[in-house]
Amino acid sequence: MKILAIDDEKIALEGLVDAIIKAEPSADIYSFKRASEALDFYKNNICEVVFLDVQMRNMNGVELAKKMKIINPQVNIIFATGYGDYREEAFDMHVSGYLLKPITDKKIRKELDCLRYPVVRASQKRIQIRTFGNFELYVDENPVSFKYDKTKEMLAYLVDRNGTYCKNAEIMAVLWQDKTHASYLGNMKKDLKDTLKKLGCIEMIESMRGKLRIRTEQVECDYFDWCQGKVYAINQYRGEYMAQYSWAEFTNSQLDRQKNN
Repeated sequence: MKILAIDDEKIALEGLVDAIIKAEPSADIYSFKRASEALDFYKNNICEVVFLDVQMRNMNGVELAKKMKIINPQVNIIFATGYGDYREEAFDMHVSGYLLKPITDKKIRKELDCLRYPVVRASQKRIQIRTFGNFELYVDENPVSFKYDKTKEMLAYLVDRNGTYCKNAEIMAVLWQDKTHASYLGNMKKDLKDTLKKLGCIEMIESMRGKLRIRTEQVECDYFDWCQGKVYAINQYRGEYMAQYSWAEFTNSQLDRQKNN
């Protein structure tokens, strides 16, 4: 599902995007502060769902919605606004929904479940990884937990390495700095494999003697898509990458520098 989010207030836009991500983690989300830029993007990248504010500079949200419906009459327009004055005009356009701020993931989920023009989901990979913000792993859209917290961190590092093999010594150096925990690492690798095997997705990990890697082609991941230059991933990154891990700050600095150049 491709979702377009538009609000000319930065904080409001970030809140809207966060709510959409929580409600629909597998969606491709594109966000814009300028209505004109959003419209230009939309002309060449038809999205099934559009969340937009009503009161915006340069172009009123109702006006923008009318232009979008001319391009695609079956687009699901959902107003996300602090004003209730435009309800009648909005529903005269046969929009899909009208949400009043503050916007929450529950409100978003309710609207996505009751779209005027239902979206047929394209086939997706079962395994989805989110790195922008905190690191999370989902299988069949359900969050995955491990026996050890460090197992999840080890997997996060494998994702950060973007498919390259990581030796045991390298993993231990990152997770424990100068300390060696070979026995604990062995338990973590077993925890990782046992958990993924139970979920039926052990194929996402490839191991050889003394080293481990993630098979990037087996998963959907915002960071991998960023590296491939996909627009939705570039729009989703807003200054946070695997925020719970201090070692990820190096990659985060690279992402931030690339986006601002």
